[in-house]
Amino acid sequence: MKTHVLFLFFLMTAITLAFGQASEDSRPNIVFCLADDWGWPHAGAYGAPGIKTPSFDRLAKEGVLFHQAYVSSPSCTPSRNAFITGKYHWELGSGANLWSTLPVEHQSFIHLLADEGYVTGRTEAKTWGPGNLDEWTAEHGAHPGNAAYQTFGEFLDKTAAKENPFFFWLGSADPHRPYEEGIGQKSGIDVSKVHMFKHYPDVTTVRSDVADYYWEVQRWDQLVGSVIDELEAQDLLDNTIIIVTGDHGMPFPRGKGNLYDSGVRVPFVVYWGSHIQSGRHVEDFVSFADIAPTVLEAAGVKVPEEMTGKSFLNVLNAEKSGLVDPENRSEVVFGRERHVPAQEKPNMGGYPSRGYRNDEFLYIRNYQPSLWPAGTGQLGATNYPNQWYADCDGGPTKDYIVDHKEKDLEHIFAYQLCFAKRPAEELYDLRNDPDQLVNVAAQADYAETLESMREKLQQKLLKLNDPRAKDPDYDGFDHHPYLGGGGGKKP
Repeated sequence: MKTHVLFLFFLMTAITLAFGQASEDSRPNIVFCLADDWGWPHAGAYGAPGIKTPSFDRLAKEGVLFHQAYVSSPSCTPSRNAFITGKYHWELGSGANLWSTLPVEHQSFIHLLADEGYVTGRTEAKTWGPGNLDEWTAEHGAHPGNAAYQTFGEFLDKTAAKENPFFFWLGSADPHRPYEEGIGQKSGIDVSKVHMFKHYPDVTTVRSDVADYYWEVQRWDQLVGSVIDELEAQDLLDNTIIIVTGDHGMPFPRGKGNLYDSGVRVPFVVYWGSHIQSGRHVEDFVSFADIAPTVLEAAGVKVPEEMTGKSFLNVLNAEKSGLVDPENRSEVVFGRERHVPAQEKPNMGGYPSRGYRNDEFLYIRNYQPSLWPAGTGQLGATNYPNQWYADCDGGPTKDYIVDHKEKDLEHIFAYQLCFAKRPAEELYDLRNDPDQLVNVAAQADYAETLESMREKLQQKLLKLNDPRAKDPDYDGFDHHPYLGGGGGKKP
């Protein structure tokens, strides 16, 4: 009798373990694909003219395309820190700045996945940064993305990822500058068809520069396609969540480093095979801070209470297009601190600003309007040599706009929008001005709207632990070490 009971006990234990393992193995794989300086709307799925992104477009057709995705900050390091931690960049101390670090008290959600049995890895190409993670790595035992591999295929071959749920971070330097000048047109991209933001003068120099950026976006899309192909070859595609996006807007004037759509809005698609309704276009506002809690919830991992980002898994699981969750996803906030020390010395700070956006208005609060939004254009005046509007990456478009700033009204307007000082408050009526060119904050007809947007931003920032909500003159971010060598230089 005792032998019989023991046999049944071990049998039930084995069955329980087997079912438990099967259940664990059914958890989704996750591949997060993050381009460097790739902004909205530069993908075929968004209708951008002249660009070919078949991999992104396929995922949009077979998954969910987000039309209102925004970074926490339009600068590489803080944008990536927000993704890693599930928190807004202003909660991260030194991690709110470019060329910084990540304070050790903030956890990586990728490590949380690893703790729950996920095989995790990343590419050797750029994932986190730029900056220094020595202290964080010493405290946590590994890079926030864990071990690095040359390719996704190497990750699959050298780990147990084929037999276990995995998370992989695909990184790249594309489409970050510098570009091979003229490569876009040489490759066959029609410069007459590229998408042009209306704050640029419509000239061949700028169009050709955009085409060079397109060329690198297309190379990035090919890399994403190679991962899709590998997943298909290994019969892993259907149960893999693939997220493809960029860390902020394009590296052009009034793009990267700015709080307009050209700086903070990014392409964003999520694929999950047969697990979600395909071909949907959603208008729900999502932030980079929302990615970590979404992935954790999808993986069945508890979301830490300190994460201020909110999961949008309910949006993915819905069946309809449009605005799926109007109660929680009709607005978004973002901001910036120091990109590079681009102001006149001895000022080592940034250009602090915050933004609030919904489907009708964009409101921006510039906390120190006496400063230069793209840095000073006076050579020799900054803390680093040869800095010239240093918050804007160097390139033909920047050079052209500055060199022709007095040519005619079109060029004067472009220079003013991209490089001139800005007022303390900006308000754009997106219903009449989707390109965000005309600031209506001082117009009497918008006084009530301005007050409402000002209050909405303030309440959101208080809720999301922004030190500037309580002290607009807070200068703590400016005192953290800058670990880089400066920004855009005079050619």
